[in-house]
Amino acid sequence: MFPLLPFPSPREVIFYMLVVSRVAGIFAALPVFGGKVVPTRIKALIVLMIALVCFPTLSVALPQMPSDVFTLALLAFSEVMIGLTLAFITQIIFAAVEFSGQIIGMQMGLTISSILDPSRGTQTQIMSVVQTLFATLMFLSLNIHHLFIRAIMDSFKVIPLGGWRLSGELVNFLVMRTADIFIIGIRLAAPVMVALLLTTVALGIMARAFPQMNIFMISLPLNVGLGLVILGMTLTIFFHVLEVSFGQLSAQIAALFRLMAKGG
Repeated sequence: MFPLLPFPSPREVIFYMLVVSRVAGIFAALPVFGGKVVPTRIKALIVLMIALVCFPTLSVALPQMPSDVFTLALLAFSEVMIGLTLAFITQIIFAAVEFSGQIIGMQMGLTISSILDPSRGTQTQIMSVVQTLFATLMFLSLNIHHLFIRAIMDSFKVIPLGGWRLSGELVNFLVMRTADIFIIGIRLAAPVMVALLLTTVALGIMARAFPQMNIFMISLPLNVGLGLVILGMTLTIFFHVLEVSFGQLSAQIAALFRLMAKGG
């Protein structure tokens, strides 16, 4: 019918659309690419081209032809969920970075200030935006997006088309990974938190020793200045924690493959 295309029959057209659904699920939740910075048309073009490149190399069994539109929609939904589940573990790290930025901003007294987050198009604290930009640079410099492109190909070898199942072990794994938001966030914010806590204690002692001193007028610029200095001095620790977290993604993706294949 179309000899120059990789899907000459309606059956393979459906197969290609299922591949597109899985790739779209990953890129919909993947940091940097899933935000509002990349236009929707560009994201759609990237998804279609990656699926078109992957399609001829896939040696998986074609699913049974759906008998109705509802069955086809369920197959597409299961493929999207596979992609979203794989990209979810990366969103956890970025959520932890944003959480740490909120903690630091609150400690520095910047809770009343907010700017536009370019990756999401929403208002957020300025320190969350700064740390998210640092995490984005780390994400791209370590080529973590290449890891997920390889995961697309590997997923078809492990998880059949329409093979997504929500098992108890998978839910438990995702819940445990969600708890990492608070663990990683506290690790990232710990140096600034400790320094500003000691500063607050020192200012409290000074307020008791010198009641006539206006501690509030001193604490605000002091917390902001000291917070920025400590943040700059401990930036290597920030990147080290991120590097360790990103380095665990490969093992977490393998665990997700095992759980989703077992559930299927």
